[in-house]
Amino acid sequence: MTRALPVLLLLCSTCALGAAQQEQLQQEARALVQQFVGQLKPQLQQAMQEGGPTRAIAVCATAAPTIADSLSESSGWRVRRVSLQQRNASRAVPDKWERAVLLQFDASASAGEKPMNLHLGELQGTRYRYMQAQGAEAICLTCHGENLAQPVIDALQQYYPDDMATGYQLGQVRGAISLSREM
Repeated sequence: MTRALPVLLLLCSTCALGAAQQEQLQQEARALVQQFVGQLKPQLQQAMQEGGPTRAIAVCATAAPTIADSLSESSGWRVRRVSLQQRNASRAVPDKWERAVLLQFDASASAGEKPMNLHLGELQGTRYRYMQAQGAEAICLTCHGENLAQPVIDALQQYYPDDMATGYQLGQVRGAISLSREM
């Protein structure tokens, strides 16, 4: 029994170190989500003021991928947006893990949880993965809602010919920002 105690203590300290590392990774991921939103949202708001939703669609089509790519390059994380109903079929299709998390987020939101409170981070093999839900806010419904104006439909067709990201209602999970990092 006395020999097992040092081994047990060693294993517990390794678990604590792992938990501390995971907490640090989660904090990094959350900070990147905030940077992404903090860069994109003002650009979309300005575009809405300057030219309405059709201008916002044009800005989002170029700004969102540019921001994700820039954050990925500068941080060492892979940053992207995903959705079960993706707008950008070349960049937003979730992988198996992301899809499962999005389905969990949808179930939680349907049960009354606010999308801004929905996030998940976990270590998968040699990769840490994190997702933060993005909810459908009132302004989002202009381009992601159920009753879209014809100019919005036309702009979506121009910039996103395979768009599936419409029909949302206030408070639904519209997608997520997904991050991963090799350890």
